[in-house]
Order: sequence, then C-alpha cells, then structure tokens
Amino acid sequence: MARLAVNPTRMELRRLKTRLKTATRGHKLLKDKSDEMVRRFMELVRQNKALREEIEGDVGEALHAFMLARAVSSAQDIEQALAMPKTEVTIQTGTKNIMGVDVPDVTVSVPSPKDLLPYAFSSAPADLDAAVVKLSRLTEKLLRLAEVEKTCNMLADEIEKNRRRVNALEYVMIPQLNETIKYILMKLDENERGNITRLMKVKSMIEQENI
Repeated sequence: MARLAVNPTRMELRRLKTRLKTATRGHKLLKDKSDEMVRRFMELVRQNKALREEIEGDVGEALHAFMLARAVSSAQDIEQALAMPKTEVTIQTGTKNIMGVDVPDVTVSVPSPKDLLPYAFSSAPADLDAAVVKLSRLTEKLLRLAEVEKTCNMLADEIEKNRRRVNALEYVMIPQLNETIKYILMKLDENERGNITRLMKVKSMIEQENI
C-alpha cells in the first residue's frame, strides 16, 4: 500500500493520527448506516413483491368480473354506464426521510364503495359493480406500489454510493494512513537513535579533552 507524501515530523504524526481516528470512526458510522439501509431496503423489496402479487390478483379478478358483465350486457351499455364517473381521488404528495434519503410520500384518499358507481344499480349487472369497485381500489395500491418501487430505487443508489465510500475508507485511506504513520514512527526512531549516537560521540570527545 502506497503511503502519503508527507514530512516525517511529530506534528505531521499527530495530524495523521487525528485523521486516522476520524476516518476509523467515519468508517464505522458509514458501515452501520449501510447495514441499516440494506435492512430497510430488503423490507421494502418484500413489501414491493407482496403489493405486486396482490395487484396482479386484483387485476385478474376485475377483468374476470368485466368478462362476466360483458356476457350479459352489450359493450354499448357498459360503455354508457361508465362514461360519466362521479368521484375523484385525492392525492397528496410529499417526501419523507429514510436514513438520510428523501423518498416520496404519497397519501391517497379513495371514496367509499357506495360512492364509486356512476350509474343506477338497475342499469348494469352486479358483476360490473364488483369490477368497478375492485379497479377503483387498485388506484391506491398502484400509487403505493409506485412509491415503494421509487423508494427502493433511491435506496439502492444510496447504498451503492455508501458502499463506495466505505470501501474507499477501508481499502485506501485507512491503510494509507496506517502505512504513513508507521513510516513516520520509523523515521522518528531513526532520528532519535542518530541523536543519541551523536550525543554519545560528543560526550566521548569532551571526556577525551578533559583527560
């Protein structure tokens, strides 16, 4: 591992030891953050999978109900019954913070089932009622799925960035600092031994002169 290009002085040694302490603490914090983000990410992935399977099942049931309704009513009657929807879905969007990442936060307000049907009960088959209610409920689930998927994507990007930071500290910066500190300590020891040798020679010369 290449060391840093620094002067082997005690002041530089203190500075590098401070940097090493900060880098080691930062590495631990980033590693802990990365582990927690991965845990939250896996929870969201499982939630995403469950939502997607639930939505696929609901879509299948709604299509089946439409097919049954179409079997007893003409396409024109069904189109006429659904031509003028009478309800609105309220959506509030914002953001929430997950481990330092601002992710989407979507709140959906769906009317009650009795307010969803835009036609009289006598003008359409019961299977159409079930299909309309099922598909209307899908709005909330689809928006929730979109929120979870976007959150997963954003967390995945942040996990990758955090992983690169952790690797840079663990495999580059901290080893470089350790190697440089070891080099400076070696140089300081050499200088100390050299000073002691010179002092002993001076002492020996002074003793020779006093004889």
